[in-house]
Amino acid sequence: MTATDQAAAPLLLLREDRDGIATLTMNRPQARNALSMGLMTALLDALDAIRTDASVRAVVLAGAGPAFCAGHDLKEMRASPAQEAYEAVFTTCSRLMMAITTLPQPVIARVHGIATAAGCQLVATCDLAYGAADARFATPGVNIGLFCSTPMVALSRAVGRKAAMEMLLLGEMIPADEAVRIGLLNRAVAPAELDAAVAAAAGRIAAKSPLTLAIGKEAFYRQIDMGLEDAYAYAAAVMTRNMMTEDAAEGIDAFLGKRHPVWCGR
Repeated sequence: MTATDQAAAPLLLLREDRDGIATLTMNRPQARNALSMGLMTALLDALDAIRTDASVRAVVLAGAGPAFCAGHDLKEMRASPAQEAYEAVFTTCSRLMMAITTLPQPVIARVHGIATAAGCQLVATCDLAYGAADARFATPGVNIGLFCSTPMVALSRAVGRKAAMEMLLLGEMIPADEAVRIGLLNRAVAPAELDAAVAAAAGRIAAKSPLTLAIGKEAFYRQIDMGLEDAYAYAAAVMTRNMMTEDAAEGIDAFLGKRHPVWCGR
């Protein structure tokens, strides 16, 4: 590809910031937003920039075109059939999922069309997920001889074991209402209402103390895999640290004084 071609090529990832909310839109509609190495790298770069951007209080992850994300780019992978190339794909994907989990700001998946394999993994990894009522989900790797082992990590932490294993072993599509029932989606709404539902959730999050959200999100993912006693000990220490922040003092004083809090981020 020449420099002119590269300049004319569409961006793999679009970012729009508004009212403290950064919307990242995967922009490979012709490939159902399959996670090529280029797209995953673009997502990692964007998340890295957002991590230290104090103006961003919530992130929305969306897909352009007819689908949210169809998983890894199998054509790209088969074009480089070497172990080192495959390792690079799955390592980069794992880094992407960890970047979402460790991002201080909450991340909301806006799901339409299909979310399959690593696309379903993205949905399971995001802190919240809202979907169109006609969206569909699957971990279909078993159907092509490639078990969805990395999607399994996020899926098995988002839904119950039996539900996760059914998706992984059968490899069949499930509808949005079933995704809600098993806990993969927070809510399914009419397609025309999806943007409004996501915007409402993101707006409510953006109105809260970003420091408190960052403390709480980190604590949630740290305690979830601890034993019960260790989790309570850890959470008590986190709440003590949180209580010592200026935002906690301001929030409590505002509640007691029946006024809106003014967050300072300390």
